[in-house]
Amino acid sequence: MSATPNLRRGYVLGLMAYSIWGLFPLYFKTLSHVPAEEILAHRIIWSAIFSTGLLLVWRHKGWWQELYRHPKRLLVLAVSGALIANNWLIYVWAVGQDRLVEASLGYYISPIVNVVLAMLFLRERLRRLQWIAVGLAAMGVGLQVWGLGKVPWISLVLAISFGFYGLMRKQAPVAALPGLTVETWFLVPVAMIWLWINPQSVSMQSDFFGSSQMLWLAAAGPVTLLPLLCFNAAAKHLPYASLAFLQYITPTVLLLLAVLLYKEPFSTESLIFFGFIWAALAVYSWDTLRVLNSGRKTVIKK
Repeated sequence: MSATPNLRRGYVLGLMAYSIWGLFPLYFKTLSHVPAEEILAHRIIWSAIFSTGLLLVWRHKGWWQELYRHPKRLLVLAVSGALIANNWLIYVWAVGQDRLVEASLGYYISPIVNVVLAMLFLRERLRRLQWIAVGLAAMGVGLQVWGLGKVPWISLVLAISFGFYGLMRKQAPVAALPGLTVETWFLVPVAMIWLWINPQSVSMQSDFFGSSQMLWLAAAGPVTLLPLLCFNAAAKHLPYASLAFLQYITPTVLLLLAVLLYKEPFSTESLIFFGFIWAALAVYSWDTLRVLNSGRKTVIKK
């Protein structure tokens, strides 16, 4: 018998998940002297270790048998792992290079990218308001290219890599924690090889093990898992629409940290670019809410 949904608990857990994701720069900034590739290697290794420990404690039933019966899902998880690793790398690099404004833009446009990918690869037809949202987002990115004379590649890579990650995970319906565990273990050999062929890295120094530096890097495991666990718990209590709206917390926190705490430049031109993205998200959110309300009314009539 499933537990009764608790909206209050769901909102608290959802707010925690998206707020922690938004506050990630506070953690990664403490490691800004460590190369992004090395941070990524440790994030992979420690996430694999900690997630395996959680699986042994919680014992998600049947997930390994499902993968055994559908071995092609392992290949999908290997690809999705590569995509999320790419996303993590660019994000950590952006934090270290004081380019959080661009990172926040990437996560703002992520929902719009998901809509486009669904149209291209899942044959989903876009509704009129979705087309308007896509058009507004494209205009925002286009104005940034025209105004600044450069492509916002950090934003686009973050949004596209995360979009394709979600698309791949749809092809392998595995719960979030087991899925992350398999993905990271696929990447562990790559992470270990990178550390081994870079003897000058912080991790290969003789005084690394047992040092505070090691503890900070090892913390990447629980830091990665904590918001994921909160999100999974929130998803059991909240409707999809509520989670969809809560996702905007993460890029908003990123943007506030970038401008208010780290004093990254945010010019009038940037405000205009973001204005188009925010308008696109407003249209997208309104369309999502309208469709969901229409679906509820249809169910009530039946």
